[in-house]
Amino acid sequence: MRALTLQVYVDDIEGEEEGIAESLLDNYTISSMPRPGTSLKTPGTSSVGQCLRPKTQSGRPLTGVVRPATQSAMSQSIEQTLRTPRTAMTARPITAISSRSVRLGTASMLTEPGGPFIQLSRLNISKYASQPSIAKPLFEYIYYHEHDVRYALDLAVQATQICHYKDWWWKVQLGKCYYSLGLIRDAEQQFKSALKDSKTIEVILRLIRVYVRLDQPLTALDTCKKGLEYFPNDVNILTEMGRIFDGLNNMSMSLKYYKLIAQEDASHTEAIASIGIHHFYNDQPELALRYYRRLLQMGVYNAELFNNLGLCCFYAQQYDHVISCFERAISLSTDENMADIWYNISHIALTVGDITMAEECLKLAIVSDNRHALAYNNFGVIQIRNGNITAARTYFHAAANIANFIYEPHFNSAYLAYKVGDLQTSYIAIQKSLSVYPNHSDSRTLLNKLERYFSRV
Repeated sequence: MRALTLQVYVDDIEGEEEGIAESLLDNYTISSMPRPGTSLKTPGTSSVGQCLRPKTQSGRPLTGVVRPATQSAMSQSIEQTLRTPRTAMTARPITAISSRSVRLGTASMLTEPGGPFIQLSRLNISKYASQPSIAKPLFEYIYYHEHDVRYALDLAVQATQICHYKDWWWKVQLGKCYYSLGLIRDAEQQFKSALKDSKTIEVILRLIRVYVRLDQPLTALDTCKKGLEYFPNDVNILTEMGRIFDGLNNMSMSLKYYKLIAQEDASHTEAIASIGIHHFYNDQPELALRYYRRLLQMGVYNAELFNNLGLCCFYAQQYDHVISCFERAISLSTDENMADIWYNISHIALTVGDITMAEECLKLAIVSDNRHALAYNNFGVIQIRNGNITAARTYFHAAANIANFIYEPHFNSAYLAYKVGDLQTSYIAIQKSLSVYPNHSDSRTLLNKLERYFSRV
């Protein structure tokens, strides 16, 4: 049983991602009122950095690495959720935890010569629950290999009763089953009870994930701090704290914990990448370049890294490495990141003044991903420069419809409408821009102009 389990074992702590069923059909739905700084669904809009960090395709602030739960959308409606693809090249949204777990361990779906190793329907759960040497391997086999959470839950309940509720391991397994079934509050109680019996890092991490799932980041941070009292400077707990502050858009605190992680583990990829992206978006490309070169020395070799190296070299004025980095990025690219690479190359072309090349790069980005909102937006700006007002308006509207969580298309559309004299359309668009980014000074200036005009009328 242990051998079969190890064949398909996955780290289910890291593989957690919220799908449509969990986000929209949730019994623990929170208030929809905005709570800046206290909710992961409405992160604080103010930032101490010099610029606004861009957002991913789902609307979350850009993080140092792509990890589970950073792709899922912060949608308030089922229409927006269904429109948000799981990747750049598929329109299928993220599915539920239960069905995704089955796909993670596909070895369990292979046809076995003599039939399945264990017929769960014929299994006497009560008999094996009373045998500790068999019950634990059997639970792991049912949970990880067969992916039958209800049978695993039945076994865990009976085994917990037999040991008189004193075995912390069974409480953790109960919590895992409840979490998989969407019973988040029941999972919280089991993890808390297990934590009283035995202080382990796994239980602390699972309890943190429960609070993140319930959209209680401040409670999750308190749990992290209590965990650090028992496990000082533990990298896993510090990583969770950095991720939570990332989700709250508190980049300075996030950077603080990522630096602590780098001191404890100098080869921690996520910490190094997150520090690098922080320096890049705070106009320190030379420092960011050091961290990305460190990742290259560690053996990370992918399109995203060479793309970031190319951007850092360009803005750090090391022009001799820019072309070679982007050439390698394109050669290593996949269908999912090809559009972003061409979009970044278009920025290089715009900076050196080659408008024609920038236009071609944006066309290639749109061909690679026809839902790349920022490419549509920039293409619209180029069309204004070329005098194609109607085409520019079309591109701005397309970008705003694809990604209503970025302010640039709304502002550009409002400014264009203001210039051509369509003040009502400009007023509507500028309000949308400010709802996304309330501190945008140009949007506020344009809104004041429109309000002064309407007050005179």
